[in-house]
Amino acid sequence: MTTTTQQDTTEVLEALKTFDGDAASYRQFFESLARVIPFTQPLVISTVPRAGTQILQPAHCPEEILKAYVHDVYAHDRATWHVVLQERAFDGRHIWSDSGLETSPYYLAMMEPNGLASLAAAPLKAPVLQGYPGAIHLYRSAAEGEFRAAEIRILAEVAGLLDDAIERVRESRRRSSHKPAAWEHLRSCRQFVFDGAGRQQRVYRHETPLDERLRTGMRQQIQHRLAALNGQPTTSDRVELVDSNGELWAFRTVVFRQFPALGDGPFIFFCLQPDSGEWNTLRPTDFQADPEVSRLIPTMKFMQQEFQRSPKLEEIAIKAHLSPFHFHRRFTELLGQTPKHFLLGCQIHLAKTMLMERKKPLAQIAAHCGFAHQSHFTSRFKQAAGLTPTRWRKFAMALVKSGKSAREMPGCKA
Repeated sequence: MTTTTQQDTTEVLEALKTFDGDAASYRQFFESLARVIPFTQPLVISTVPRAGTQILQPAHCPEEILKAYVHDVYAHDRATWHVVLQERAFDGRHIWSDSGLETSPYYLAMMEPNGLASLAAAPLKAPVLQGYPGAIHLYRSAAEGEFRAAEIRILAEVAGLLDDAIERVRESRRRSSHKPAAWEHLRSCRQFVFDGAGRQQRVYRHETPLDERLRTGMRQQIQHRLAALNGQPTTSDRVELVDSNGELWAFRTVVFRQFPALGDGPFIFFCLQPDSGEWNTLRPTDFQADPEVSRLIPTMKFMQQEFQRSPKLEEIAIKAHLSPFHFHRRFTELLGQTPKHFLLGCQIHLAKTMLMERKKPLAQIAAHCGFAHQSHFTSRFKQAAGLTPTRWRKFAMALVKSGKSAREMPGCKA
């Protein structure tokens, strides 16, 4: 490595030290990185709670790339899944060593039309939400040539530093808007993927065994969902499964008839939905590449602030400058849950917080959280949590007292 490269690497490190997740920080980061590893186009991509993957960065991502990726290419994004599963950085020649990058739909539909000939990718632990890994991609034109082994090593190092910077930003936001409670659902592994034979695909560093009752419920869902696919390319739905403690877990379940990025045949995704408070830590700048998702983020903050008075869909849709019908459809498609479920999640999260404080009776908690009356609160709470408020508090108190965190899936080693 030359002296100039060493100086440029230092600049990248310095840029990461001041990284705060906004547009200017990402622009500075990519500009500095280009001096260390020349490239034409960067992308930051993440798996997401609606299943599949999404381009997050950079701002002003070429529309042709974004449209191709959203339309179909994401299902062929072997680069992201390969580096996540292997936990290493690779170039495109290695990732597509069996069939050749140039013959893949990923290359033919997205790279070639945009003058991109080679790529390198490195894994990221959680580009936007914990439990949802992703990758940083760099692309070059044919004139720029292939990525060298030394550049792949630098990219891997930079990806690790970017992970640390993103986590610092996330922790800072938590301190100001949402401090996770010990009883909140898991954070380190949230996405469970099965093939058509019901075999779980490893998406995280270690095996992620599931609570046996949850696994049984998933197996039943897999059989049912595959039978109902009936030639459709994808199906999706919200599924609520009970664990061995009687607690309810809400998943976005998506079945792909084909998902070539992972292999042949159908794949079923169970995506655990983040708690409502965590969504509140996101910013529009986290999704700079996709303006449609960016303008939905403020509506979540609005719902977080106003859920106790049950705002109407029309009022929420105005915040996104969309019609109620279009807002509901796009919110559900892009974020993996309906606005109604999000509002209920806000109510239940506050109710759990107040239950653990043990300062108010159930009737007052019900009124404060926006429920019509105590029986309505008890009914809706049990539907959402799997336990009555009193039973849930007893379970959560015992869990906290034992020092075990409910933020890990029962039996999950992440």
